[in-house]
Amino acid sequence: MFINILLLVVGFVLLIKGADFFVDGASSTAQNFKVSKMLIGLTIIAFGTSAPEFAVSMQSLAKGSTDMLLGNVIGSNILNILLILGVAAIIHPIKIKDNTVKKELPLCLLISTLLVVLFLDIRLANGLVNQITRSDAIVIILFFTIFLYYLISLARQKKKEDDEEPKFKLEKSLLFVLIGLGGIILGSNLVVNNASSIAKALGLSERVIALTIIAFGTSLPELVTTIVSSRKGEQDLLLGNIIGSNIFNACVVLGIPVALYGTITPSSFNYVDLIMLIGSAFLLFIFSESRRTITRLEGALMLLVFAVYYLLVFVI
Repeated sequence: MFINILLLVVGFVLLIKGADFFVDGASSTAQNFKVSKMLIGLTIIAFGTSAPEFAVSMQSLAKGSTDMLLGNVIGSNILNILLILGVAAIIHPIKIKDNTVKKELPLCLLISTLLVVLFLDIRLANGLVNQITRSDAIVIILFFTIFLYYLISLARQKKKEDDEEPKFKLEKSLLFVLIGLGGIILGSNLVVNNASSIAKALGLSERVIALTIIAFGTSLPELVTTIVSSRKGEQDLLLGNIIGSNIFNACVVLGIPVALYGTITPSSFNYVDLIMLIGSAFLLFIFSESRRTITRLEGALMLLVFAVYYLLVFVI
């Protein structure tokens, strides 16, 4: 147990320092390529910080642990919005651009809703069990191509406000991205593996482990990257990171493993998990749409909803 705790601390250190390098490198990369920081957040940072979720999902299905796969995706997406954006908003109110409210957030909400609809076979299709089939996974992946098309159109836009002098040259910027991403992935692996070992020693169920420790552990890259981005004033990076990560989690982290391995039939998930998946995305959209800002009060409300939900996870 002592070794697990020690490695857990080492993992946190790697995550924090890795995120610092990663944000600086990604921001400078955007300036070098003359593209918007939102695009970098939606792509390099979002896909990079979702690498732990993807690795855990592939390992989970390879071992036949379907509850771990779905819990990883659902838990991470809820954590990304309620906990991570809630913390970021308390650090500094998050300003939302019109384009994000009109395009990116609705797409995030749509894909979250799609995932829930495809899972509710008993309620919506008179099925015997709720499951995600290979054909469902293909539909999810096809929706991801819509997101990719949007990213391509975003890359073609030139933003005058992003035409500032890069902090580093391109080579150094990319090196910082790689070093930071390496620290983030290695640190998150140490945290997830050792936290899971500690949790199993304490006798927690697989659903609770998946929705809490695994989801929190694999979302640590997003958490530390968002906190660092918020402190550095890189709000486009932090928001793009969360939106892109949630879309990537639902479409790729879930879709590709199921498309490869076949139908999954989770056994221990509660409807409250699915309600919170849609509810968190809807809450983010409402807070963003009202005044184009997520205030400190709204951030605190998101943290309150997060706390209530995770209390229910342990009770239900």
